[in-house]
Amino acid sequence: MENKRVLFLVNHDLVIYNFRKEIVQELLDQGYEVYVSSPYGEKIEILISWGCKYIPTDVNRHGKNPIDELKLLKKYKQIIKDINPLCVLTYTIKPNIFGAIACRKYNVPCLANITGLGTAVEKKSILQFITISLYKYAFKEINTIFFQNEENLEFFLEKKISSKNKYVLLPGSGVNLEEFVYVDYPNQDDKIKFIFISRIMKEKGIDLYLEMATIMMKKYDNLEFHICGFCEEDYEDTLKEYEEKNIIIYHGMIKDIKPLLGQMSCTVHPTYYPEGLSNVLLESSAIGRPIITTNRSGCREVVDREENGYLIEENNQGDLVEAVDKFINTSRLTKEIMGKKGREYVVSNFDRKYVVESYLKKIAIIAGEENGL
Repeated sequence: MENKRVLFLVNHDLVIYNFRKEIVQELLDQGYEVYVSSPYGEKIEILISWGCKYIPTDVNRHGKNPIDELKLLKKYKQIIKDINPLCVLTYTIKPNIFGAIACRKYNVPCLANITGLGTAVEKKSILQFITISLYKYAFKEINTIFFQNEENLEFFLEKKISSKNKYVLLPGSGVNLEEFVYVDYPNQDDKIKFIFISRIMKEKGIDLYLEMATIMMKKYDNLEFHICGFCEEDYEDTLKEYEEKNIIIYHGMIKDIKPLLGQMSCTVHPTYYPEGLSNVLLESSAIGRPIITTNRSGCREVVDREENGYLIEENNQGDLVEAVDKFINTSRLTKEIMGKKGREYVVSNFDRKYVVESYLKKIAIIAGEENGL
């Protein structure tokens, strides 16, 4: 009997729903059985309604307890043994490493996606050494490693993690251009509105954004600074304090960012976190909003010669303030043109359809090999 079972291993329901739902839908349309292993979240019910089979799995994204990691590995091994999938698609560090190890035990092809190195890998430490060693062991016989930027690929090459012929470079997760359509630029008669969209944590640049907003609000009286995202770190009291001072407007976690994003003048993403390729920047550019972001891998790829936004130096408060000030004093027409150029750039380079096709091609090869074609 033909094996058409595909298993996704992820650490959060949003990882698969927000950025991979198109590949899931395409696989279902082609008659594949799609299994999703993830901690439970509200998007799981949607995936189930489409026809996915859900397997609840605890994944502590930030935990470092070896016992918990061994439990996760054991769970993945049991899932793969029970399902016997055609192939397994994994995302983020723990599913990548432990999923690949489990796949190797049962000789199941694993397609891993490096969605950014993460601080555990990027910064030199004993944790980096352990993680790289685990990657080398896990990826010894991996089928494919998808990368979202050149720098991450070069890092894996330098550390000799698996062989180069396993590497495939993708344009991030891509952006759904039918979902994120161009939205006319706001008239700005009332306010110039900036937005920060991210998990709220230091390395995503939240402190830089808050300080910049404080400086700009003292200088201009026609600005708004919005923040969207859940607090990954302890920032609840800080955000409340800034809201009470009328410096920011905090929206919390937004289920559908498109309506709010359409009201904004510019997206500010001053991250110095080890990104894969920023979906925030792709989505903002797709609807026609200029961007201000960090000149580092995972971000600079979305800025086309500063025609659609500005690049700032990493973790540089003065540079961020200067870029925002420059944007404020740019004409509305120029801002609108920047936004349109951003849309054109992502249409040409970051269409999610290309990413989906890349996955489907690999899965089709695996299916063909399995069927002896």
